[in-house]
Amino acid sequence: MQFKKEPFFDGNSEWEDLGDGVSRQFVGYNSQVMMVIVKFEKGAVGTLHQHFHSQITYVASGTFEVTVDNEVKILQKGDGFFAQPNIFHGVKCLEEGQLVDAFTPFREDFIAL
Repeated sequence: MQFKKEPFFDGNSEWEDLGDGVSRQFVGYNSQVMMVIVKFEKGAVGTLHQHFHSQITYVASGTFEVTVDNEVKILQKGDGFFAQPNIFHGVKCLEEGQLVDAFTPFREDFIAL
C-alpha cells in the first residue's frame, strides 16, 4: 500500500477532476487518517451518501447547503460538520467554494492501490 510520504503540503498538488463541477486535492494520508480539499463550482453537488468512515468537514470558502442525517443547514466559510459512520450526508454548492474533509480511517476508495 502506498501512502503520501511528503511531510508538507504546499497547495501546488495536482487537482483530480471528479466531473460535474467537483475536483479534489489530497493533503496527506496514511492508513489512519486522510485529509482532502474538495473544490465545488456553483450548483455542483456532493451526492447524498454514507460510508463507514468518520468524517469532519470544514468550509474553507463558499456557501453550501449541507444535509446530515436528514437535517439541512446552510454553511459558510468557517463553519463545518461532523458525519458519524454510516450516516447519510451530502452537499449542494450555493456559492463556489472549497471544503476540507478529514476521514478516519483513510478513504481507500479514493486512491488507486
